[in-house]
Amino acid sequence: MPMIIGSRSISHVVVIGSGQIGPDIALHFAKVLEPFGGQVTVIDVSEQALASGKAKVFKKIDKGAETGAWKPAQAEAMKAMLAFTPDYASAATADLVVEAATEDEALKGRIFTQLEKLCRADTIFLSNSSHLEPERIFAPLRLRQRTAVAHYFFPAERNPIVEIVSSDETDPALTAWLLRFYEATGKVPIAVKSRYGYAADPIFEGIFQAACLAVEEGLGTVKEVDFAARAALGMTVGPFTAMNLTGGNPITQHGLNLMHTRLGSWFYSPKLLDDMLATDGKWAVCGRGETVTLPADQDQRITEALRGAYLGLCFGIIDSGIVTLGDYEVCIEMALDLIGPCRLANKLGVAEALRLVKAYAADHPGFSVPMVLRDQAEAGKPFAPPNLIESDLPGTGTQVVRLVRVRRPKVLNALNHATYHELSAAFARAAADPHVAAVVLAGFGTKAFVSGADINALNAVKTPEEGWAIAKLAQDVARQVERMDKPVVAALTGIAFGGGLELAMGCHARVAVEGQRVLCALPEVNLGLIPAGGGTQRLTRLIGLDKAQAAIRTGTPLGSADALALGLVAELAPADAVIDRAAQRALDMAAGKTPWIKMNEGPVPGAPTALPEIDIGHRSRKVDELVTESLLYGAQRSLDEGLARELDVFRRICALQDMRIGVGHFVANGAKTPAPFVHA
Repeated sequence: MPMIIGSRSISHVVVIGSGQIGPDIALHFAKVLEPFGGQVTVIDVSEQALASGKAKVFKKIDKGAETGAWKPAQAEAMKAMLAFTPDYASAATADLVVEAATEDEALKGRIFTQLEKLCRADTIFLSNSSHLEPERIFAPLRLRQRTAVAHYFFPAERNPIVEIVSSDETDPALTAWLLRFYEATGKVPIAVKSRYGYAADPIFEGIFQAACLAVEEGLGTVKEVDFAARAALGMTVGPFTAMNLTGGNPITQHGLNLMHTRLGSWFYSPKLLDDMLATDGKWAVCGRGETVTLPADQDQRITEALRGAYLGLCFGIIDSGIVTLGDYEVCIEMALDLIGPCRLANKLGVAEALRLVKAYAADHPGFSVPMVLRDQAEAGKPFAPPNLIESDLPGTGTQVVRLVRVRRPKVLNALNHATYHELSAAFARAAADPHVAAVVLAGFGTKAFVSGADINALNAVKTPEEGWAIAKLAQDVARQVERMDKPVVAALTGIAFGGGLELAMGCHARVAVEGQRVLCALPEVNLGLIPAGGGTQRLTRLIGLDKAQAAIRTGTPLGSADALALGLVAELAPADAVIDRAAQRALDMAAGKTPWIKMNEGPVPGAPTALPEIDIGHRSRKVDELVTESLLYGAQRSLDEGLARELDVFRRICALQDMRIGVGHFVANGAKTPAPFVHA
């Protein structure tokens, strides 16, 4: 059975090129297609490259089996579906071709010309170019509407970002399909308009150039600048270390020189890079665990230079109009492992960010000060890249279904203060729009609907009143949804934990992905907290007090089948159909075809005066005492009274020692080890 996305089915993917990145792209598709029994073929004219690529991929598959990333049977199935061959004729049955050959315009053109003669007219042609415009790559072809660039990042099988770069001749429906397809494969696709270098490489290579110039200008040695860059820009590894890891010196030299003519005169290959390429050596950077101590004034000079260059380059990309602000923040943080430009500018203060860029531009001819940064500084407001994607799905007559998606993929769509406010505004717009018949709320990607609330915000809580305010915001948004006179259906395409499940329970129905062993949970007690966004009140009304209290007091998760059996979700659907099914259910509810069962706002029938003793394991007995109070009080009274008590209980919990222990432990160690609660 092929992988079906929309109107297209994918069962055979061909990757052209078995060099630096082609085998990793093939591994990504092997992981994706393995459940469907597909085929992935790697084609290269070099037998040596094929042998090397196969060994590389098989080694990674074996490593994944050893670490438990996949079961041994899955590993063997992935190996079996991979073929490495010099025979281009094997591409004749391809549904999708990804070319990953050398960054050479003429070579890419010859490859696709040959493929056009072999492949079907509906085969999709993608180039994994990192710089070249699709108009140049696909110029020799007749059917250019089925072409685009899909720019992967190192390492291709793990790095989530893929830039989808279309030309004016690319079919817009194909672009939309590619965004949907890559999201279904676990990637985070970013739509970028055609321009040399696209949106990310001018930053990756531009930061490297700025680091080289800092060395040439005497701000520090290669090792010193590389080490200082990590703190300055939030990098895991410095720019010189990144070049050593990716083998990127040659392509960066070539790219910077072409950027000089196509993007701006500041870009060029520095002498430091030219000299290194002449020796074919590696940059002298810190070894594993090694650190560098710099005088404060030297560290400041390097930091200010790199930040000025970085912010100027990033906001210059926004000025160009090839990518949206929200997409770009996600792209840079996840593709290049940098602090996002908006986040850095806000952290420094937008006026200070502008000062750094102006200072860098004054010292470096050809470097521009972006208008978007000037305008934001003049407005005196921080940047606010959106955390939501809003679009309209087909409805009935002149009405549509408003799709609201939370997109914070780096944190599995966790809800922070800004996102709650954006959601409130989005629901208000949908409620007021006469063309909107219903709303579907979803998350971005296949892993999570919403993984919870922002734990860092809770970790920063200094007083019980601050904790109360955070919970009140979550309650207010869920209550706003609940009170809408248009149906709102949650599409649970992945996990719904904590605040995510609480938000989903505020919706009028839920459609979830089928076959998920762990779908939803209210795990707050593991952190010394309670679900205070309405969780102790709505779950009891949806699945009954007996089952709800056990799940809440132990943080026990539910799978898809359990959630359906308990009535927590209305139906299950295949992963790629969850949003469509949610939209249809919302329309049917709006038309009166499907019953609209609203939340019971009165007491829970037959509510007891006490809860049974249960084994709560390592969890805080004091927190259990308080969560029990919230459950019982709310079950015996109205929903509004229960929500008010839940807030009061949460305020008291924020004064507990166990709350500090639990949240702090989670931030430091994650969820794998239990917190050492003291029950006070």
